[in-house]
Amino acid sequence: MDKLLIRGGRPLNGTVNISGAKNAALPELCAALLTAEPVTLHNVPRLKDVATMRTLLAHMGVSSETFGERGGMRFHAAEPIRPEAPYELVKTMRASVLALGPLLARFGHAKVSLPGGCAIGSRPVDQHIKGLSAMGAEIVVEHGYMVAKLPAGRDRLKGARITTDMVTVTGTENFLMAATLAEGETILENAAQEPEIADLAEMLISMGAKIEGHGTSRIRIQGVDVLHGCTHQVVADRIETGTFLCAVAATGGDVVAQHGRIDHLEAVVEKLRDAGVTVTHVPGGIRVESAGARQLKAQSFRTTEYPGFPTDMQAQFMALNAVAQGTAMVTETIFENRFMHVNELVRLGANIQIDSKVSMVVGVPQLSGATVMATDLRASASLVIAGLVAEGETLVDRIYHLDRGYDQMETKLRALGADIERVK
Repeated sequence: MDKLLIRGGRPLNGTVNISGAKNAALPELCAALLTAEPVTLHNVPRLKDVATMRTLLAHMGVSSETFGERGGMRFHAAEPIRPEAPYELVKTMRASVLALGPLLARFGHAKVSLPGGCAIGSRPVDQHIKGLSAMGAEIVVEHGYMVAKLPAGRDRLKGARITTDMVTVTGTENFLMAATLAEGETILENAAQEPEIADLAEMLISMGAKIEGHGTSRIRIQGVDVLHGCTHQVVADRIETGTFLCAVAATGGDVVAQHGRIDHLEAVVEKLRDAGVTVTHVPGGIRVESAGARQLKAQSFRTTEYPGFPTDMQAQFMALNAVAQGTAMVTETIFENRFMHVNELVRLGANIQIDSKVSMVVGVPQLSGATVMATDLRASASLVIAGLVAEGETLVDRIYHLDRGYDQMETKLRALGADIERVK
């Protein structure tokens, strides 16, 4: 099992290329199921989850190929397609549920395993079932699978007004894809507003879909009879961008995050600036300059749905707070188990106490290297940041979590001056 060995204390300087967003690429791979024509994607990140999704699509009968040096992939979902996502292929990836909407919309039936993924709390699929049922699907959960079909006499989903009980990103994406081929108009109320959803909508529009309001809480989709192929570039990963911003803030240095977008990270950038970090827009990216965490002021924040502070950045910013000056209160409102990185940060010398959904972080002058264990994707990133500023050697175990969401992180950090290597 691979691990990361980090020798801390080095500032980061240079330019880092931000990869395509995992949370945009995964639904966009599934969107290839909506058409019998080829779909070409650029800037697809080289991640474990992307490879798993590609294997899943191949199991269904979708052919694919890679090309170029910038993450080019081409998919062709010509019939026959097997509309099934088995447990063996999707048990490590909750994004498998995104196949349900496209399969139902185009083929009228699907069998998709209940998804897995990071163990950071409950992620119920009941909202997916509720929304697709409102569009006329008949769905039952049996033997660990969601089995869905259209009722007798119908060959298409029907448009509907869908109001979810909570803001759900994958739910919004599933309904958005399904509605493109439904009969009539679908209106999504309480829709998630993340940039990855807007990017998916732009891809679907280039395939011939009729969509308005994406990027807001109310999306209107007018169904069409058929979608065609397209060429689309995956939007840059705002969470990878934010992770590098926090890493530079903690270690000190001057880095340009190429392709990063401030308008996708406004809540995080605001907190970094309040802490004393210089963050500016430059042509084609973001520049971040920092004198190091001990010159910064710890920042309290509360995670919430976009455009608020993202839960996917909570762990990384907590690592920065751990070595900044002062005390910060970090409140997690999205997932109930997303403080699992705290015990590992404490092993490195951080002063953090948890009370239910709130962590109190008291900045310390120095962290000390130790062996730590990653418990989920973003926890992995927080431990890497902590290791970059810790004195001595830090060994991060179970980095397969990291590989699910970061494209060659250690290679990019090493190019910026970090002393980091992957070891067996």
